[in-house]
Parts: sequence; C-alpha cells; structure tokens
Amino acid sequence: MRSGIVIDLTSADRERLERIGKDRNAPQKHVWRAEIVLLSADGVGTSGIMRRTDTSKTCVWRWQERFMQEGVEGLLRDKTGPVRYFVREAGCVCQMTNLSPKITANWLFASPHSRWSFPFVRRVVEHEV
Repeated sequence: MRSGIVIDLTSADRERLERIGKDRNAPQKHVWRAEIVLLSADGVGTSGIMRRTDTSKTCVWRWQERFMQEGVEGLLRDKTGPVRYFVREAGCVCQMTNLSPKITANWLFASPHSRWSFPFVRRVVEHEV
C-alpha cells in the first residue's frame, strides 16, 4: 500500500460497504469501489487489491483517496465530466451561419440562450430555411 494511505473504517462504514458488496442490485462500479476500500482497510497491499478486483493501480489509488476525503458517499457518486459540445458566443452566429443579423437578433431575443451550442444553431438555421 502507498505510504500515507491509512483507512480506518468505523463499524457503520464497514457494514454499509459490505452491504453494498453483497447487494445484487448495486451497480458493479459501486461494488468494486466498496471492495477496494474494504481490502485496503484489511491491510491488503495495492498489488493484492489489483489482482482481486481486476483494476489498475491508479484506480485503486483513486478510490482509496476519494474514501479518505469524502467517506462512503464519495464512493457512490461520479464526478461530472467536461462539457462535450463546443459553445459559441451569440455574436459569432451571424458569421458562422451567414444569417442576416436581423434574423439572428430576433432569435437571440426570443431565446433565453446567451451562448448558443451547435445543436441550437442548427435549429436556428433549419428554421430560417
């Protein structure tokens, strides 16, 4: 186990993690995370945890660290990822779509959007045509 990783489980936390591990309806990722923390608390080294859970070293370290910072609740939620679509300022829409500024301005004021995503611009273009 890495130096500085000390996981002391309370009886309530251990019971909750064991319940997650035995729950057949729990998402598999929650079961793996719970198992990583339980094995860490039992003193199993990183390579042993990797073998038993079939995960990478960085995965083991990530969930050990998340548990130390946020507890069981941190294991049960996923952090949000980056936005997957590119967003343009509304002023660039005229240049991007070759729309007349008057039509674009009407759409801008009729819309609650101050920034437009490409799917929204596509709907604007299809509406004008």
